[in-house]
Amino acid sequence: MKFLTRGLYALTFILFFHTQLHAEYLYKDEIIHNPKFKQDIETLGEDLYQKTGIKLKLIMLKELPAGVSMVEYEKSILKDSSVPTILLTFSEMDKAVDIEVNDKSLYKYFDKAAVLSPVTSNVQAFMLAVSCARNWDDFKKIMSHTGGSILPLLGVKSKKMTSATKYSAAMFNGYLDIAQQIAKSKNIELGDGFDNATNQETLFYIKLFFYGFILYAIIMFIRREIYKRRHKDETFRKW
Repeated sequence: MKFLTRGLYALTFILFFHTQLHAEYLYKDEIIHNPKFKQDIETLGEDLYQKTGIKLKLIMLKELPAGVSMVEYEKSILKDSSVPTILLTFSEMDKAVDIEVNDKSLYKYFDKAAVLSPVTSNVQAFMLAVSCARNWDDFKKIMSHTGGSILPLLGVKSKKMTSATKYSAAMFNGYLDIAQQIAKSKNIELGDGFDNATNQETLFYIKLFFYGFILYAIIMFIRREIYKRRHKDETFRKW
């Protein structure tokens, strides 16, 4: 009986160690639970770490612990990191995404504001700035950070796309964006096909969707104005 007990403990330890070993970069996942998603994150994270010495970890939370802010949660995890570490965190119920580091010098390798920007291009940034900026400083701030790789995908609404699919696409795109920026700063190339073309293709379709929507809105506005002018007299007679 003692032998069986010791064997059970040993098996539990091995399984626990195996799980921890293969969950190095997808640090926590309470939402996706997709083996392919996990494999891609682990492969990319390990490749980046081996070539740069920087660990890029992803956390997918259902909800933050009660009474704990996103930054507090991130810092509680980063305090145990002995190597340069970047933490990309997503919380579904809190509708929050953030990036935190355990060494501020890591920010020189990637643009946090750009990654978390709600816009993907200068044209989109200009339209957002014109409609939302309260002053010139706000306008310049919006225009200075474009190329967002997470929020534009999270904002896409499609009946054919499940929440898990949208979240995994957005967060992997952001994870890849950070990794690519670090690789470029370090003048190294990522392996396993994780080149710039991967997320640029995704962003292309986001931009295409956005500009298509803008074009549709402009056409509908013009048609409405033409209709109003042509039926101006009829409207007057009805009154």
